[in-house]
Amino acid sequence: MPRTQRLIINNASYHIMVRGNQKQITFIEEEDFAKYLDLLRHYKREYGFKLYGYCLMPNHVHLILEVEDGIDLSKIMQGLNQAYTLWFNKKYEKVGHLWQGRYKSMVIQKNKYMLDCLEYVELNPIRANISKSPFDYPWSSWKARLGYKKDGLLDAPEL
Repeated sequence: MPRTQRLIINNASYHIMVRGNQKQITFIEEEDFAKYLDLLRHYKREYGFKLYGYCLMPNHVHLILEVEDGIDLSKIMQGLNQAYTLWFNKKYEKVGHLWQGRYKSMVIQKNKYMLDCLEYVELNPIRANISKSPFDYPWSSWKARLGYKKDGLLDAPEL
């Protein structure tokens, strides 16, 4: 049975989530988190999307991004997830799927909901009891969005 077609809206913002297959750990060492962010940076340059927020959790990823006319969200996510999977499987001598099915995406309006969604994504490590403060968790956009570090990834949303 064919997949249902994804709703893609030009100049829209999305909350993207992708989870490890069977909720498995997808980031084992710090190098793994850093590699995913490097790949994210590469695909951001290649496709020109805007990235407003992110959080890499041990077994899943949250991204908040915007695609403009002519930018194919599926190609971005396919390239990013495939590149990371190939790297991960080679590093850990594994084979097969790393991610559980297709990524999930929800359209976000550029209003207070965008800010709520950013807060939800960036505070994920606190809710999961991985970190006591968003300042202590290095794999989210929290510090970069507030100007405490520069990671070259984030764009400021126009609300």
